[in-house]
Amino acid sequence: MSGRPEQLSVNGVSLVADISGALLWPERRLAAVADLHFEKGSAFAERGQFLPPYDTAVTLDKLEALLARHDVKRLICLGDSFHDQGAAARLPDQITVRLQGLIARYDWIWIAGNHDPAPPQNLGGSIAAEWTEGALTFRHEAEPQAMAGEVSGHFHPKAAVRVRNKRITAPCFVTDGRKLILPAFGAFTGGLNVLDPAIAGLLGRSFQVMLLGRKQVFAFPRKALCK
Repeated sequence: MSGRPEQLSVNGVSLVADISGALLWPERRLAAVADLHFEKGSAFAERGQFLPPYDTAVTLDKLEALLARHDVKRLICLGDSFHDQGAAARLPDQITVRLQGLIARYDWIWIAGNHDPAPPQNLGGSIAAEWTEGALTFRHEAEPQAMAGEVSGHFHPKAAVRVRNKRITAPCFVTDGRKLILPAFGAFTGGLNVLDPAIAGLLGRSFQVMLLGRKQVFAFPRKALCK
């Protein structure tokens, strides 16, 4: 997937909202992705609710493509990388090998999430509750009283706009310049409208979104959004 990204600034740091849903910090050769939810399909299958079984492969393909396109040294996965604590054990062998090989090439950081409070250690990478780098702190879920510079995931934000009398909904980044919430990177992850109080209540009134289009990322102010 390639397309025109969107520039943004959080706590004075220049960042890039990639069309894949990843956040790029070119100056630090850093990328961040949120909510991969590996093995969500197999978790639902165990409960008799069938999703397409290839969600992990689709997400891994997307992640490999992202890292091939950009000069990245450090990758931060912002929690809920695994859909549950048993997800790593359900990974097909070939996916495990691919993932281990990919992780070995980067300074890979797993942030603990609510779905995966103890990310697996057998795949490689480092595990942390949160990660601070420069003026930014990366964690899974935004904290209401957090200082400026927080980057998080968890909510799977999406936004709706009306274009030529047609309502368009898509995953998005959302920021007020102090905090940033990333869209879910994983397949079949759904989303929550940014106007929901659970998200809007964490941000200043004048937040904006970066909507993931088919070929580029589009920026919209809050006043342009609809429920």
